[in-house]
This record gives sequence, structure tokens and C-alpha cells, in this order.
Amino acid sequence: MDLNETAVFVKVVQVGSFSGAAKILNLPVSTVSVRVARLEKRLGVTLLQRTTRKLKLTDVGQTYYSHAAEGLAKLVDAEQALVEETGEPAGLLRISAPADIGDHILTSIISKMRSLYPKVTLDILLIDRRVDLIAEGFDGAIRTGHLKDSTLVAKKIGLAKWAVFASPDYLRKNNEPLSVQDLNMHNCISFTPFGKNAWTLNSQDESVTIPMKSHIMLNDIGVIAALTANGQGVSLLPLFLCQKDCNENKLVRLLPKWWARVDPINIVYPRQRFVSAKLRSFIEVAKDEFEKWLSD
Repeated sequence: MDLNETAVFVKVVQVGSFSGAAKILNLPVSTVSVRVARLEKRLGVTLLQRTTRKLKLTDVGQTYYSHAAEGLAKLVDAEQALVEETGEPAGLLRISAPADIGDHILTSIISKMRSLYPKVTLDILLIDRRVDLIAEGFDGAIRTGHLKDSTLVAKKIGLAKWAVFASPDYLRKNNEPLSVQDLNMHNCISFTPFGKNAWTLNSQDESVTIPMKSHIMLNDIGVIAALTANGQGVSLLPLFLCQKDCNENKLVRLLPKWWARVDPINIVYPRQRFVSAKLRSFIEVAKDEFEKWLSD
């Protein structure tokens, strides 16, 4: 029995292609194909139906995959459990995160990880789309908003509260809004996923929707934050992104008793019986660092 053949087959199924598995395993596509073919020959069955567009498991292939994936997962768990008992977190840790997560937060997370766990090598991809963690070979991801993928485990590390901000320079030239209703008299920079024509704000006691005239509309929070700090108008921004600029007097939070929405911030990872020490340490560090930037 060659477990390498089984491991290659399982990865091909998880990724959905020979080329994708080859990339993750750092093998030539031809080698991946040969190992799957050898496995099928040894078992005497066809595991995968190959077409020009996709791969499909046969009935016996599905049965073999279910048992093989579970067995390989147990072997990985066994090795990682041993590492957990005999050494500190180590190895390559691949994490994806939103491009607008905030340079200061990410810098503090990376710095603390390097200080506490120098044997962990970090590979962090900042990207707007949601990556397929298994297919693209990631250990986990930082994600904001409500999760739709039930196949992932989510560890909550905080809440992103959205509020109204402007720059001191803008406020020197314009009257500061004293009520929610005053906002529609100001230059509005709208985050288009929230809507272009109105803002809904909430307090402890009520929820109010205010018609707004958007002078600038964008779908990029980082650019909106920069424009707001540049004095171009008022905007809705997440507190964690603005806390540093507020501390440096580049931004001012307006109407502090009101907020627009609250989004959960999670670290997600594929379901598995054992969470590696390197991923668990990253979750703990990220949670601690986000807590520093999420207060009102």
C-alpha cells in the first residue's frame, strides 16, 4: 500500500482538479495523474470519471474517498498532537484576509506572532474575494460579516461597529451635525454595498433612516477612509479601521451614540478534529489585537 497515492487522490478530489492538486502538492501534473492511475490499477476500480471540463467521483470512488480522507485526517491529527506535546508552534501558516482589514491591526498581529512564535512562518494574502481554503491551500482566513459557508469552523474574534466619521478640517469648514437628521445637509461619501440614497443609523432606543445625497460613491472602504481624512465629506466607517486616525486627530467620530451596523469578525478554517498549534496561536493573538482596536 502506498499512502502517497491515496493522499494525492484525496487532494485531487478536495481541489477538484489534477492541476490544482499539483500546485498545492508542489508536484508535476503528470506525477499526480500517474499516482491516481496507479491507485486505481492497484484497487482494480475506476475512482474518477475524467472529462475535459471536470472530474466526477464514481460510486466506489466516493466510498473510497470518504474512508481515505477520514483516515488521512487521523494521521495528520496524530502527528500534530505529537508536535503539540513536544514543541512550540512552528511551520508555514497561510492566512487570507480582507484587503481593507487595516494596516495597523495587521502589523500588530504579525509583530506579536513573530515575537511570541518565531518558528512560525507567516504567508498572508490580502484579497477582496473569499478564497477556497482547501482548494487554495490556506490554513484559515479573517472574514467580516455573517458567514454562509457551513463547512467552515468560525472563531469569533470581535465585532466591527460602523459609525459616522469626518476630518477636523472638514468640520472647521462645515457645521458639525448635532443630530442624525443634520447628516443630509453634508457632503456624503457612500459605501455602495450599504446603499447610495439613504443611511440607517441605530441607537440604544431607536433606528432611523435618513435620505442622503451621495457626492462620492465607492465600494472600497480604504479609499473612503482616505477621502474622509482628506476632508472630502462624512462617511460610515468601521471603528477598527479608524481608531488609529482618531488617536492622531485625523478623523473624528460624529454622533457617538449612533452606529450604522455591527458585523462579526471571525477567523475561519476547514473542519478538522485537531487545530494545529500554529493556527491556534494565531487565533489567540488576532483576538487580543482586535480587542485593542474595537472599543468605542
